[in-house]
Amino acid sequence: MSKKLLMANEAFAQAALEAGVNVVAGYPGTPSSEVIETIAKRHASGSAEGVHVEWSSNEAIALGLLAGAAYTGARTLFTCKQVGMNVASDPLMSLNYVGVKGGTVIFVADDPGPISSQTEQDTRRYGSFAKVPVFDPATPEQGYAMMQAAFELSERYATPVIFRPTTRICHASSFFEVAEHTQARPLPEEGFVKDPKWVIFPPRAYAGHGEVNERLVRIARDFDDDSFGAFNPAFEGGGDVKRIGILAGGISAAYAREALRAIEDEACRRGVPVPGYRFLQVGTPYPFPQETVRKFADGLERIIVFEELDHFLEDQLLALAGRTHASYDVFGKLTGTTLDRGENSTDVITVQLADFLGLSALGFAEAQAEALSVDVTLPNRPPVLCPGCPHRGSFYACKQAVGKRKSEFSGDIGCYTLGNAAPLNATDTCLCMGAGISMAQGFSVTQPDAKHLAFVGDSTFFASGLPGVVNAYYNQHDVTIVVLDNSTTAMTGSQPHPGTGQTLMGPRSTPVSIEGILRAIGYECITKANPYHLDEAVAAAREAIDFEGPSAVIFKAPCISLVPAGTPVSIDADACTGCKKCLKSIGCPALSFDVQANVVRVDATMCNGCGLCTHVCPFDVIEPGVEPPLDVSS
Repeated sequence: MSKKLLMANEAFAQAALEAGVNVVAGYPGTPSSEVIETIAKRHASGSAEGVHVEWSSNEAIALGLLAGAAYTGARTLFTCKQVGMNVASDPLMSLNYVGVKGGTVIFVADDPGPISSQTEQDTRRYGSFAKVPVFDPATPEQGYAMMQAAFELSERYATPVIFRPTTRICHASSFFEVAEHTQARPLPEEGFVKDPKWVIFPPRAYAGHGEVNERLVRIARDFDDDSFGAFNPAFEGGGDVKRIGILAGGISAAYAREALRAIEDEACRRGVPVPGYRFLQVGTPYPFPQETVRKFADGLERIIVFEELDHFLEDQLLALAGRTHASYDVFGKLTGTTLDRGENSTDVITVQLADFLGLSALGFAEAQAEALSVDVTLPNRPPVLCPGCPHRGSFYACKQAVGKRKSEFSGDIGCYTLGNAAPLNATDTCLCMGAGISMAQGFSVTQPDAKHLAFVGDSTFFASGLPGVVNAYYNQHDVTIVVLDNSTTAMTGSQPHPGTGQTLMGPRSTPVSIEGILRAIGYECITKANPYHLDEAVAAAREAIDFEGPSAVIFKAPCISLVPAGTPVSIDADACTGCKKCLKSIGCPALSFDVQANVVRVDATMCNGCGLCTHVCPFDVIEPGVEPPLDVSS
C-alpha cells in the first residue's frame, strides 16, 4: 500500500480494481471519463492484472457486454455520464428483472450546472425508475468506500447497483492509501450456468418484478443498519432543543457541514446562540433508509433539504411524512427555499441555512451580495473551435457549397456543436447524440424545397449515428450526412473509437471504415475531402448536396491535438486592406484586427499553420507556413 494524491475518479477506479473487478466498459463523457482511462493505464503498466477494459461503441453496447460477463460471475463496472444513462436505460430496465451473478456497478456521473452537458437530469430518478439501489457519495473518500460496498450489495442481492457522483466529487482530489498492484477476482469455475431465469419472457418478468420489490425492502433495511448505514451519518449541534432538521445528499452534505461551521464560528464570535438542530446525510437515497430518517425526524418541527438537481430526497421525505402522519414541515426546492437548478455551493447554503436557523442578522447574505456587487469587468469569452480545428474548414466549405439556397444545418454533440458560433453560424439544431441525422430527415419531409445537412463526428457516427444513416437510405430521404472525421473522440479527451482501430487492451484492430459502411448500406454518392484544402472541400460538399436522395461527404483531417503544429502563417501588413474577410468568414481565434493599423494580425503562439485563412483571403496577403501532416490519407 502507498499514499497517493488522486482525483476522485482515479480513486473510484482504484477501488474497483481493489474489489477485484474483472470487466470494465463504458463510453466517454465528462465528468466520468477518467475512471476507465485510469484502469486502462494501470492495465497497460502491468499493475492491474486480469482485468479487461474497453471503450465500447456506445453505452447500451457496454452495459449489454457487462451483463453477459456478470452472468458468468464476473465483477463488472459500467461508466458513463448522466445523458449516457438514457442510451443504456434499455438494458438496465431489463437487467434488474433478470438479475446478475457477479457484482455489477453502474457508475453514472451527474453534471449539475450543467457544466459540460445538455441537461441536468438526475440519475437518482433512474434508480427509482428501474428499482435499482443508488449510492450517492458526499466526498471522494466516502465514494472510495462506497465502491467496495456497491459490489458487495450487488452480489448479495443479485442486482445491479448505481453509483452516482457529481462533477465536483468526480474532479476533486484527496490522498488515498492504495494498493500498488491489483488482481482481478478469480472467476467461478462453473461460469455461465444455463437457466430459464436468464431469458426475459413475460412470465419471467412478472416473477422477476416480484423479486425486485421484495429485495428492495431488504436493501432498505440494510441501508438502515450497520451493513451500509454508515453511509447515512447523523450528528446534532447547537442548543439542547432539537426542533430543526437539516437533511442533505451528495456534495451538498459536505457544503452544508462547512456552512454550519461558518455559521457557528460567526455566532460564537458575536455571542449569538445557535438553535439546536439535527443533521443527516443520506448517502443511500434509493431505496430510502426510512427507519433512519424516521428516527432523525422524530420530534422535529421543520426540516430543510439540500441536494443538487432534482428534489429527490425532498419527495422521499414528504412521502415518509405522509405514511407516518408526521407533523414536520419540509423546505427545499419545492418551496423555493433552496436552488431549483444548477450547483449548490458553501456560500449559497450558508445564506440559506442562516436564514432557516433565524440567524440572518449574522450578515452572510449581505456579505455575499457585496461580494457579487464588485465590478469585475471580464472579457466575453464564448467557447469557440480551437485554432486550426479541421471542423472550421468543413463548416465553411458546406456553407460555400450551399450558397444562397434555403438550407438547415442539423448539428450533433461534440466539438463541432461550436459550429453554431459566429461567424460560422453553421449549426441550426442540436438535440442529443445521433439526433442530427434523424432531425435532418424530419426537415426533409416537411421542407422538401430546402437542402438538409446533418453533421456528425466519427465517434458519434459509430456510437449513435448508424441507425439514422440506415433510415435515411431505407426511406430515401434527401439529406446529406456530413461526417467530420478527426480520428478521435475529441471533446471528452481524445479517446479511441472503432474508426481508429486502437483499443484499451493494447492490440490494434483494423479501423472500421466509415466509407465502407456507407457503401455497404447502399449510398451511391459519397465524396471525400481534406477540409484544409478549401477548393477541394467545397467541390466535395457541393457534389453531395446537389445529389437527389441520401448522400454523404466525409471530411477527414486529424484533430490538432494529435499532430505537431506547423509553422504559423504570416500576413503582409503593407498589403492587407483590412477587409476582415478572414475574420468574418472563419473566425479563427488566432486572427485579430488591429484597429489603429487597419490590418489583421496573426498570433503566432496560437496559429498551427493549417492555412485555411490563406484560401479565404481575397487579396492573397496571407502566406502559408509549413503545413503539419494533415493530408486526407493520414
